[in-house]
Formats: sequence, C-alpha cells, structure tokens
Amino acid sequence: MFRTARGNRSRPSSRRLRAAAAATATGAFLLAGCSSGGDGPGEAAGGVPVVEKGKLTTCTHLPYPPFQFEKDGKVVGFDVALVDLVASRLKVEQKILDTPFENFKTGAFLNSGECDLAAAGMTITDERKKNVDFSVPYFDATQALLATKKSGVTSLADLKAKAKKLGAQAETTGESYAKAQGFDPVAFESSDAVLNGLRTGQVDAVVIDYPVVQGWLKDPKNAAEFTLAQNIPTGEQYGFSVKKGNSALVAAIDKAITDAKADGTYKKIYEQWIGPLPQATQ
Repeated sequence: MFRTARGNRSRPSSRRLRAAAAATATGAFLLAGCSSGGDGPGEAAGGVPVVEKGKLTTCTHLPYPPFQFEKDGKVVGFDVALVDLVASRLKVEQKILDTPFENFKTGAFLNSGECDLAAAGMTITDERKKNVDFSVPYFDATQALLATKKSGVTSLADLKAKAKKLGAQAETTGESYAKAQGFDPVAFESSDAVLNGLRTGQVDAVVIDYPVVQGWLKDPKNAAEFTLAQNIPTGEQYGFSVKKGNSALVAAIDKAITDAKADGTYKKIYEQWIGPLPQATQ
C-alpha cells in the first residue's frame, strides 16, 4: 500500500506478466500476456538450474528507464541487455516478469520459484544481502534531487527550509536516503508515478536515481518544467540478485559481466542506454 500526497492509501497495481524472448545482446523482445509455468524447471548450460526450461526468468519492475522499460512493444534497457548476455552464455532466452518492487528486498519471487534472478536497478545493501545473493556490482549509482522549476528548490536543505513536499519511489534507497535526512517523503509505487506526482503538484521535488532523472530531462517537456536541483553521491552499486545459495547462477552472471567489461561489450551497452562511460569505470 502506498501513501498519496493527501495521506490516503491506494492499492498496488495488479501484477503484470510479460514474457520476453531475447534475440540479441541488446534484446528484441516479444511481449505476451501469458501465465508462468511453461515446461517446468530445467537446466541451462553448465548445469545452472532454471525455473523454466529454456528460459532465464527475470523479475523486474516496469518502468524504470533507462534500466528496463517498454519501447515499441518490447522490454529494453541497460539491465535487459546485460541479462541477455547471461542468457546467451547459458544458451537460454530471457523471459521477463513485471513484479512489485517491494518484494525485491525479501527475495519473495526468487524463493517461490517464479524467477531465477531480479534485475531492477537494485542497490546492493547489507539488509538485502540477508535475503538474497548478489552478483558482482555492474553499475555505480548516485541519487538526484529533481524539483519543479516553480518551486525554486535548489537543494535538500533548501527544500526543508521552504517546507516543500518531497517524494520518492517506495522501498528504494532513494526513499531510505530521504528518511535518513529527516524527511517524510510521499511514497509512490513506480518511477512513472514519481514523475506524475511532480507534474500534478503532489510534491515539489523527488529523490530518485540520477540516471532516471537524466533520462527524464532529455524530454523537452520535462526539461521545461523540472530542474536537476542537486546531485547526491551515495556510493551505491547495483547488482543482480538470485535466491540465496544459487552459487552456479551467481557465477554465470559474474562471468558475463566481467567478460563484457574486458572485451568492450559493457562499454557499448552502457553508451547505448546510459551515455559516456565514466573513465573510472573503464
């Protein structure tokens, strides 16, 4: 359940299922509204167990551009492309399930056998490590404060001084950071809802991952209404999560990431979906 700007509660959106078959590293996906199950559990190359034969089933939460989102009827993005590399290594196809983000902290869909891994621009934290195992980090992240231009907000301190309303996506490190700074942010279910909260005046500013803000501001309409008020270095790193004890899949993911960084594939994917690769990452 999520609190709106008026303090009411709204129901989480119903779970949406999207099956995605990856054709290349950057992914051509066929979306279908079908139920999970398929051919039942199987084994991928190298003896890696998978919840559905011939598939690498990924739990995510749409939309979260540029990491995963729908474009022209396909699920694409940075995370999607990287998991495609893992699927290719395992000689299976990636299948994507759109699931509520709050379950990612607990590993619920991994433990229930609905997904093999979770990929959702998710920060590796000690709290989350209690419930899931993570791959090696694949992305260095920071938070950002995006404010409406009419609010005049230039920083978190300024927002607090002006007693303006702050929002964040529920169950994210952005929300946790805001709370740690003494705010009581309005919680939104998805990144789309966060942006809509700004547009409709439910909040005056939001804390969310910088790459998401970067993507939003590429839209001239958004750039006319909103401004990047503050970059917030938090030292976060993203990882893909798997069910605790699934060391074979962790090893396959780690190998795909490290090989991609070594042979230049990671750089190409990064530049396609994020932008220029920082020198420190190369």
